[in-house]
Amino acid sequence: MNIKADLKLLAYIMLFIDAILLIPTGMAAYFDEEESLRAFLETDAIILVFCLLILLFTRKVKILDISAKDSYLFVTLTWIVATAFGCLPLYFTGTTTTYAESFFEIMSGFTTTGATAIPVVEDHPYSILFWRNLTNWLGGMGIVVLFVAVLPVFGVKGTALVGAESVGPTKDKLTPQIRGTAMSLWSIYIGISAIQVILLLLGGLSLFDSLTVMFGTMGAAGFTPTNQSIASFHSAYVEWICIIFMFIAGGNFALYFKLLQKKFGRVFHDGEYRLYFSIVAISSLLAGLNLFANGLFNLHDSIRHAFFQIVSIITTTGFYSTDYNLWPMFPQMLMFLMMFIGGCAGSTGGGIKVIRIRVLFKMGTNAMIKRNHPNAITTVRIGDDTYNTDTCLSIAGFVCFYLITALIGTVLISLSNMDFVTCLTSVMQAIGNIGIAIGGMGVTTSFHDFSAPFQWILSALMLVGRLELFTVFSLFTKKFWTK
Repeated sequence: MNIKADLKLLAYIMLFIDAILLIPTGMAAYFDEEESLRAFLETDAIILVFCLLILLFTRKVKILDISAKDSYLFVTLTWIVATAFGCLPLYFTGTTTTYAESFFEIMSGFTTTGATAIPVVEDHPYSILFWRNLTNWLGGMGIVVLFVAVLPVFGVKGTALVGAESVGPTKDKLTPQIRGTAMSLWSIYIGISAIQVILLLLGGLSLFDSLTVMFGTMGAAGFTPTNQSIASFHSAYVEWICIIFMFIAGGNFALYFKLLQKKFGRVFHDGEYRLYFSIVAISSLLAGLNLFANGLFNLHDSIRHAFFQIVSIITTTGFYSTDYNLWPMFPQMLMFLMMFIGGCAGSTGGGIKVIRIRVLFKMGTNAMIKRNHPNAITTVRIGDDTYNTDTCLSIAGFVCFYLITALIGTVLISLSNMDFVTCLTSVMQAIGNIGIAIGGMGVTTSFHDFSAPFQWILSALMLVGRLELFTVFSLFTKKFWTK
């Protein structure tokens, strides 16, 4: 492991983020937001000094290749340092009252969680809200994956970096070179994002609202420039557009690459995507019919709100179109179950992922077959894909660690004296990068109600969840630091 090389690479990516920060800096100047402009310029200067000091310290270091250990350390440091500096504009402008809240807010943005510690979002400057939402979009496909697209400038191979940041039990390589894969993913991401912005503009939203809503949708993140989320627009059209694009964001972007190659059969035979569609369709229809049966809405509105909330939760976006805490227990329980599932592997969403749930179920059915027929030869086959023993064990280990982490997190958050449902769902939304919870942390409250120690705990859970546990947890093992 070459820590100096990791630090040098960290300096490069922070310069990259510093350049992106010029966008909200320019917005602050355009809208004559003097306090915000000063905050962004100070942040730009701090990051620049930080990077120059590291580059001076590592000036003789050559970055030739990145090992698995280096990639885990680098990716984890990138997300922590990017958040530590990226939250400064919020702290300098008083958008948040403490640094812990600022860190929580931007960690929530970069990890595409979408939970907020800001009591009244719309009270703050355009440039601050734009930067807050832009972190959603950057974190969706991955800031390291974006950076890998320009890595050849520095002579680095980025295969290990993409593997450490990408989500899912397997990593699809779309082109022979990893840089081509990164560029393909981001090109598809940008293209779909542009389509959603156009459709939102046609729905009557301003350019600012269209962009910020798109950032939250495509990043499967959930930040909006208002406290009332998508409900603030009072538009069924906008809600249906968000439903469609949330669903798209929750799918495997590698499949969309196959669509562009006209490999339609590969998409239609994908076992995970078919199960993902089925879960969404069946759960939404059941929830909608229950809402209609209980007289909360007419049939169309019941189906629309049900689809919106089910898709929002399973994709871990965290938007809401109405106060779901007022719903009957059945649709709320369906939403709670969706918190454990998440979107597809290779999506911008968080959670355990549909494919892992399907593989575990298949492993369970195979175990029952073995009990009755000990000599039977069983395989774990999902659609056209077969999963070997190592992959299955890795999936089982991941889910075990995920649930244990969630339980430990719930115990720690219980020290806040919040009720059980609030503690449990707050932790689930943090580790699953969902953004909204059921109970006390629903649609009418923010995480401003938690004190700083619990905001730090939830921030850590967001990071662990976004990097899928092993990337971060590996750093705390003895073997990681030994040769």
